[in-house]
Amino acid sequence: MTSQRGVFEVAGPVHLTSVDWTCPHHCRSVAASLVQGAYVLERDRQINRHGHEARAPSWWNFFHFELIEQLIDTADSSIFGAIYQFKPPTNTTLSSNAPGYVIAFRGTITKKGSRYQDLKLDLRFLNHGLQRTSRFEIAMQAVQNLVSHVGGDTNIWLAGHSLGSAIALLAGKSMVKSGVLLETYLFNPPFVSAPIEKIKSERVKNGMRIAGSYFTAKVAASVKGQRVKSEEYFAILSSWVPYIFVNKEDNICSGYVGYFENRKKMEDRGAGEIGRLATQNSVRDVLLSAIGKECEPLHILPSARVTVNLSGTSDFKTAHGIHQWWRTDAHLQSQEYFFR
Repeated sequence: MTSQRGVFEVAGPVHLTSVDWTCPHHCRSVAASLVQGAYVLERDRQINRHGHEARAPSWWNFFHFELIEQLIDTADSSIFGAIYQFKPPTNTTLSSNAPGYVIAFRGTITKKGSRYQDLKLDLRFLNHGLQRTSRFEIAMQAVQNLVSHVGGDTNIWLAGHSLGSAIALLAGKSMVKSGVLLETYLFNPPFVSAPIEKIKSERVKNGMRIAGSYFTAKVAASVKGQRVKSEEYFAILSSWVPYIFVNKEDNICSGYVGYFENRKKMEDRGAGEIGRLATQNSVRDVLLSAIGKECEPLHILPSARVTVNLSGTSDFKTAHGIHQWWRTDAHLQSQEYFFR
């Protein structure tokens, strides 16, 4: 246990010796640490670390969680997720805000043993085909089984990073359709769009967003039934408010910043109806729908609590990494967006 704790102390949130489950910063740090546990589980497997040599347990033991199931991709036998149960000390007063269970999904690992399948799934995500993969099917089945076993949704968290956050987001959306709202933490979720957030000029950036909204809304309005369909879908999802964590320097996820900010700015300009229609659709998927190919764009969300890391960095690994989300010195800014 000493060596495991020592590994954790090098990089983990050791300042959280006592977790306040009503504090968003504490909840974020714990959720990110449990996602890191899924990453390290797979690395332990890849380099054959077992028993006392295994480094993964530190990431959940520190917060009094117990690993109850590893989620394994049948395509390559890699561990892509983990299910944890909260087991606080017996003399601890349990907060009603504490999760009973957490299902965490890791992102891409570019190491031998998982690289091929992970990169393949990244491409499937770009083509909106993630829901038709064995990994997502296994993840979805695990979520449904746990919800059925626990008998409710208030005691279960979903969490994921990068590709894992795409899986968590898709699973969360699927559960909403069946009437179950899971508390969900999405770290650096991928957003497929042009890297507009990298443009330095706010005027140019806002102009591109507004022009894009008018174009998307026009295309959506031209397809018969698309408006009604998108509005009905948004209405179903509107009560679910996932937590989204993005870094403005990370091109993979920074599109979420403009996605939500632009909707508010369109409302301020008196063009809220156009903004909402644009937010509910993507040009690519509307066109696919027009030719009979149903495709659900993953990034479409009515509501979210968005936290942006404004800490400057020119290093992609830092901007996209999971480690930033338990740091105490990060410059974070949060905003809630609710669909009206």
